[in-house]
Amino acid sequence: MDSRFRVLADEDAAARAAGDDLLSCLRSALKLRDVASCALSGGSTPTLMFRHLAAQGFAWDRVPFFWVDERCVGPDDADSNYGAAKAALLDPLRVGTKQVHRIEGEREPVDEADRYASEVREFFGLQAGAMPPFDVLQLGMGADAHTASLFPQEPLIENREGIATSVYAASRSSYRVTLLPGAILSARWIFFLVTGDDKRSTLKSVVEGKYDPSIRPVQLFDREGKDVAWFLDRAAAQDLT
Repeated sequence: MDSRFRVLADEDAAARAAGDDLLSCLRSALKLRDVASCALSGGSTPTLMFRHLAAQGFAWDRVPFFWVDERCVGPDDADSNYGAAKAALLDPLRVGTKQVHRIEGEREPVDEADRYASEVREFFGLQAGAMPPFDVLQLGMGADAHTASLFPQEPLIENREGIATSVYAASRSSYRVTLLPGAILSARWIFFLVTGDDKRSTLKSVVEGKYDPSIRPVQLFDREGKDVAWFLDRAAAQDLT
């Protein structure tokens, strides 16, 4: 199997392995820069990773946190990506508010996408048209091969100019705010954390099927990301050649 794939025994082992590599990448970045930026996604498996990270000794005060995408709900809602990370990682570590650059899902989606993009530009000191160089960016994969909040047949998958946008996920009947492809692809290290038997057929089609990001958006970031790793459990990986 391709060296960018790591297959672990179960969901918990995959989450721990991903967390350990995340820390390794942050340590490497902190040798070069004063801070190491990290962009997180939501989901149940990342919550396992967050809990593992919260138990590790690390210079977290030098890590600003961003989010890849967010559902348009309040921070206390059970569906909030930020809320999940806050409960499992940020609160246990007592991360300061100045380190947290969340997508404010309770705001109007279009306005929030503009505000979030401006916050990202300001943090990185970006010139017009430049993309944010996140040190670490975590992605998941839906059973429909979406990642971030970029779904199949979504024209935004071709957008390499913007940083963030609002999107209506028709299959979920909900609005989201998400980073756009150009911002995701500019990350120094991208990793996918994917587990579960329900992902096995999709994962096989993504990895071994025809390249078509319009149908399988996750393929874009797997094939074009600068440095990409996959952390899988056996259930998800069982059909891979």
